[in-house]
Amino acid sequence: MKFYIETYGCQMNVSDSELVGSILLGAGWEPAPSIDAADLILFNTCSVRKHAEDRVLGRISNERHRKQLKPALKIAVIGCMAQRMGKRLLDSDIGVDYVVGVDRYLELPALLDQPGGQDTDFDFQQFYPGLRPLHGNKTCAFVTIMRGCDNFCSYCIVPHVRGRERSVDFRQILSEVRACGDNGLKDVTLLGQNVNSYRWGGYDFPRLLRELNQVDSIQRLRFVTSHPKDLSDGLIEAMAAGGKICEHLHLPLQSGNNGVLKAMNRKYTIEVYLRLVQKLRAAMPEISLTTDLIAGFPGESEADFSDTLQVMREVRYDHAFCFKYSEREGTSACGLPHQVPEAERLRRLQEMIELQRGITLAKFSAQTGKDVEVYVESLSRKSQQMVSGKTRDYKIAVLSGDATDIGKLKTARVMKATAGTLICA
Repeated sequence: MKFYIETYGCQMNVSDSELVGSILLGAGWEPAPSIDAADLILFNTCSVRKHAEDRVLGRISNERHRKQLKPALKIAVIGCMAQRMGKRLLDSDIGVDYVVGVDRYLELPALLDQPGGQDTDFDFQQFYPGLRPLHGNKTCAFVTIMRGCDNFCSYCIVPHVRGRERSVDFRQILSEVRACGDNGLKDVTLLGQNVNSYRWGGYDFPRLLRELNQVDSIQRLRFVTSHPKDLSDGLIEAMAAGGKICEHLHLPLQSGNNGVLKAMNRKYTIEVYLRLVQKLRAAMPEISLTTDLIAGFPGESEADFSDTLQVMREVRYDHAFCFKYSEREGTSACGLPHQVPEAERLRRLQEMIELQRGITLAKFSAQTGKDVEVYVESLSRKSQQMVSGKTRDYKIAVLSGDATDIGKLKTARVMKATAGTLICA
């Protein structure tokens, strides 16, 4: 029997899909080379925005025709959307047979022995110990160090679908990172909804980074996501010490207005955030900063939105993930008054994107003439004589090379840049 997984959403979902793949492999299933060969199709889903859910619902519905060609074919929905919607997915007329929540993946093989059903109970003690994810990428790896979230930002569904925050045993993390390096995955990204609040035994996040920095088999160490309220001086010091820890930090801002930040329940002010940026750049002048931004949060005035644009101009992020506010059933922001009209959300979003595009182009272009270290991950899509990878500061770069360079560190000189790629010699 063969399974095929389609993954939507964040890097945590990518990591969970690799975990599910490992569980199914251990239960005697085989990965299907394509969706056409699958006996089981799993959709690992995202609930952060309504658009993400609508996209998956449409995608699942489009696959119903396969059941006419292969009556034994089963469809499963796993992940955040499964956790949020539960039985509603089974009751819908889109062909779903199984619904499995984020803490119940070990029960998936037993459930698949049944004709259908769901398992979405939370299990706050579930860390999936001893399992090695079935990594799809052969050069880079995601390693989950935390599950759940305690922040309850008013717009965010994550704490409601992934449960409360808990940290993975340091020994489990260390073992997995070593195994990644030993298997040729030299670029490792640590994952958590808020890695800054990692706590296990006597380990906090800076100590975890320092320990993993000593793992000989890896070449680079990254992490996402950092909540500004928990970004410590100790973390900045650990990053500035260098080694394998890359000079890149994803630090979500969400809004540049204190009133909106308070309504979002973000627990920091813009003044605190900007001081963090100053500390980071004082310790690492070449650090790359990326962020998340929301346009059109309930009650956001035009002046509030202008504050966000001003912070973007001041900080000058290397890249920003920009979104319009999406109402999520079950979050406190969903019931707030003064919802911004959809057309206005879209207008603000577009203005935000255009501003960031210009900043990003300038930031990339500023590296012209510099030598950069590139970890080669694949052949370039445009030429078999070119390879593609990332710099330490998380910029995509293309350079001359071939398949023998994949998995290696190469030094190259930046000749020119677009708003998304460094083009190197």
